[in-house]
Amino acid sequence: MHVGIIGVGLMGHGIARNVLSRGGFALSFLDHPGNQPTDEIRGLGATPCATAAEVAAVADVVILCVTGSPQVEAIVTGEAGLAGALRPGAIVVDCSTALPDSTLRMGEIVRQAGGDYLDAPMTRTAKHAHEGTLNLLVGGEAAVLDKVRPVLGAFTERVDHVGPLGHGHRLKLLHNYVSVGFMTLLAEAAAQAADAGVDPQVFVDVLAGGGGASAALDRLAPYITAGDRDALPFFVANAQKDIDYYRAMSQASGARTAVADGVSAALAAPVAAGHGEAYVPELVRLFRRGTET
Repeated sequence: MHVGIIGVGLMGHGIARNVLSRGGFALSFLDHPGNQPTDEIRGLGATPCATAAEVAAVADVVILCVTGSPQVEAIVTGEAGLAGALRPGAIVVDCSTALPDSTLRMGEIVRQAGGDYLDAPMTRTAKHAHEGTLNLLVGGEAAVLDKVRPVLGAFTERVDHVGPLGHGHRLKLLHNYVSVGFMTLLAEAAAQAADAGVDPQVFVDVLAGGGGASAALDRLAPYITAGDRDALPFFVANAQKDIDYYRAMSQASGARTAVADGVSAALAAPVAAGHGEAYVPELVRLFRRGTET
């Protein structure tokens, strides 16, 4: 199979290098200013394309790894987009974090164009993308998933079929609400501890030995204790976007959003102050007393 990828960012770059180096597939990618440097994947044989339509014209499988629903919709339906150029039987695998209702619409457009659609968001970090050990939550038809498992296997450790189309993105938003919510709460607590002069290592050890032990603590601890933000290279603006997607999904289904509203407000303040491209661990600093947010 010839693979296409649109979105060679922090996550997409790791996916691309493993599709090439581990999977041995031919790869075409959308040449875009938002990409990470592409020297490595070009050196492995990847071919740049000027438009999404050019990617679609050569690919049996097209992986989307972009910011959210507006970007996915533009790629699928926009001028020189995927829908007008898909090869018969091509499969679009949307690894972005997107709104389920939008995913269902994009899936229908792709089906009308003669292709198939899977939502397959990721639940790990850029480090895992680089290592080829991502986990995917896949919504869509099981038979379609089976066709692309060889490609997905090149950059994943685990691929779970979680239900029909849209359920991958629904579960990703549920997952990110819990994950980002935990980290936002923890960052606020760590900021208060720092303001009070609590030893950061003692703070981490107390939480780790009790009810605060969690993946959130594991990811923020390097920053709390040593100022190392790179354990989680995830922008605060993207975290806020994911929480607001969760709120939109919840509101559409009539679910309560009281806690999610608070998390969104906490993240909105540093974003409004110009810190949207800070990494999530840096919330520990941004939430400190006297910091302008």
